[in-house]
Amino acid sequence: MKSRLDIPPVLARVSIALVAVVVAGSVPVAQPRPDTVPRKVLFVGDSFTYAQGGLDNHFARLAASSSAPLVVSTARAVAGGAFLKVLWEMKTPVTAIDTGNFDVVVLQDDIPETNVDYFRQYARLFVEEVRKHNARPVLFMAWAYQRLGWISMQEIARAHRDLAKELNVDVAPAGLAWQRSSIDRPSLDMYDSDREHPSIYGTYLATCVVFATIYGRNPSGLTYVPSGISPEVAAFLQRTAWQTVQDYLAAKI
Repeated sequence: MKSRLDIPPVLARVSIALVAVVVAGSVPVAQPRPDTVPRKVLFVGDSFTYAQGGLDNHFARLAASSSAPLVVSTARAVAGGAFLKVLWEMKTPVTAIDTGNFDVVVLQDDIPETNVDYFRQYARLFVEEVRKHNARPVLFMAWAYQRLGWISMQEIARAHRDLAKELNVDVAPAGLAWQRSSIDRPSLDMYDSDREHPSIYGTYLATCVVFATIYGRNPSGLTYVPSGISPEVAAFLQRTAWQTVQDYLAAKI
């Protein structure tokens, strides 16, 4: 079972971090019109969301690196090893949604740790809660991994696509982007040493997928690159994210 890297495993299932990352200042908001551009984004999930510095952190910096910078504040409601059922029962993520005045809430489940029925049940509850506050829910499609190999990447993708169609929500297909990257450049490892959590490459690729999904924009050319990733590799990951999102929307994958 996954646990937070900075707390004892025994506490992992009952600990929530709600952390804000703000990238703002005297910079213009890029088009489209400011009232259609998300200003506050909440990330809900487990250690897949907060590993490698956190999707929230990288997302805010990636958006701010646009030639017409996007000003966005981000927060996370996360717990190690906690799939959506556990997060719902903890209440803290729900409270964050209810009180945070977010424009977008990114919901990351970890289906290998739970099951498809629970995913459908609790993703639905979270989506309904997000919509009560006129915010946009986005399902974050994570990846398969060796430790719990009872479900394939294709089955995870199908579960997300089916539920997204049913609920009319968007999906950030990070797991499929990982799969594409592994085929196109197998030497670039999306997994960390435990073969489960993301490497910095996996986190950056996932961040680019979320950016492309939320803004509908190609992340190629954005200048924010985390330490440890070369400009050439960053460009490859940006292209991979955009192509995956486009193919997913066109139902090619």
